[in-house]
This record gives sequence, C-alpha cells and structure tokens, in this order.
Amino acid sequence: MLTDYQATLSNAQALTATAASTNLYDSSAAYDISRGEPLGVMITVDVAADSTTGDETYSFAVQTDDNTGFSSAKELIAKTVAAADLGAGAIVILPFHTGMEQYTRVNYTLGGTTPSVTVTAEVKPLCDIQTFTSNLPSGYTVSF
Repeated sequence: MLTDYQATLSNAQALTATAASTNLYDSSAAYDISRGEPLGVMITVDVAADSTTGDETYSFAVQTDDNTGFSSAKELIAKTVAAADLGAGAIVILPFHTGMEQYTRVNYTLGGTTPSVTVTAEVKPLCDIQTFTSNLPSGYTVSF
C-alpha cells in the first residue's frame, strides 16, 4: 500500500496522555478534500496499548479546522476502543465523508492510571483501507 508523507498524521507516535497527532494534513486551501472518494484515517497500533491496571481508556477523534491552532476544531468522527483491542498490529478505521476544512488531525484521548500506546495514523481513501484490511495475514485485528 502506498503511503503519502503529507497524509501521515502520526508516525510511530508514542502516547502516554491526551495529545494531538504530531502532524497535520494541510489541503493548502479551505477546500473540502472529502468530496468525491470517501476518506478515512487508518490508525495502526505499533506498540500495544497498556492495560496493566484495567482502568486505561483510549479514544481517537478526527478533527478539522481552518487554522493550525485548532481553536475552533470540529470533530468529524470519534471512537473509543478497549485496550484489549489495541494489540500490536491492530487497525482502527475512522471513516469520514464531508465537512473537512483546511487542516485535519487526530486527537488521542487517553485516560486511567498508566495509559500508553504507539500508533501510526494516515489519511487514506476508504477503498484503499478496505482492500488492505480485507487481505491481512492472520493474527491482525481490525476494529470498526
């Protein structure tokens, strides 16, 4: 599968608390790139989520805004995923269809005593994500 550097929002980003993705997707103009081919963010777990104390929580949200400070961020989609479903190699797909502004990011909300996970997140056409995830070798988990 091809990877677009500009569409990579997190590249093996280690998380231990609530944070935004390291990178932003900049459509270079206030243009809704989600018109046409439906898009999604594919989050791949590089290092499994911690669930040591059992109270760790993990939520992922795709946000968009017209400025890089995300002062008026709009949430396109959000998903809470159980730590048990975030083993190494797991994939979380966050599809979205319209409403994108110039900048897009993922906001990771972690809670509990010792949350930690390392992820890579990329904006991709949904058809590419579905093709990729339907052909995964055994041992991978796909969360919807």
